[in-house]
Amino acid sequence: MRLEGKNAIVTGGASGFGAGIVQKFLAEGARVVIADINGAAAADLADQLGPQATAQQVDVGDAASVQAMADASGPIDILVNNAGVTHLPTPLEDVTEDDFDRVFTVNMKSVYLTARAFVPAMKARGSGAILNVASTAGLSPRPNLNWYNASKGWMITATKTMAVELAPTGVRVNAICPVAGETPLLKSFMGEDTPEIRAKFLSTIPLGRFSTPEDMANAACFLCSDEASMITGTALEVDGGRCI
Repeated sequence: MRLEGKNAIVTGGASGFGAGIVQKFLAEGARVVIADINGAAAADLADQLGPQATAQQVDVGDAASVQAMADASGPIDILVNNAGVTHLPTPLEDVTEDDFDRVFTVNMKSVYLTARAFVPAMKARGSGAILNVASTAGLSPRPNLNWYNASKGWMITATKTMAVELAPTGVRVNAICPVAGETPLLKSFMGEDTPEIRAKFLSTIPLGRFSTPEDMANAACFLCSDEASMITGTALEVDGGRCI
């Protein structure tokens, strides 16, 4: 029960890596707000997982929506910025402005908005853990996922600068960098889901498999627990060796 007594929020928590993190945090004793733009999916998952889970509809790119989530959730010990989107594999000059703006808003602006909503109370209490779900794309970019890559590189730098600024206040900030996994975003990363494309994608992962929500959940739980009390500003590669 490494998170017993902790209150956590996981954005994008209704599916994929986020749902895995939610379930792990609950198993380790936390109370978890499942925050997702799909409020119905968040509510359904909360109903399945029991009274320690609650649901909150949120648009992480909208300041008023993020503040409403903060107001409804009360004091939070752990914030997981997991919500993320990508554009389809496209030459960098052909990505539409609408797609760029969507990636910027969900992957980058959301980190600013949640920090503005939750950091002041964490600083006042002198404790807190923030985890940003970045990507191996921010460390070892794949062609044609250009602006997605850049957004995750931004998130890694944001993690480090948040960590160094907030360290004196007792607030830790870390990131995990997953390789692609069996989540709703996998097909978008690959462009299309065929056995041939899967085999090509897997050939770049030395351990030879996609990541799972459980892989991310285990890493997230450690970094957000008191076991990691001396770790801040790290971008942990959970990638089967992809970035070697």
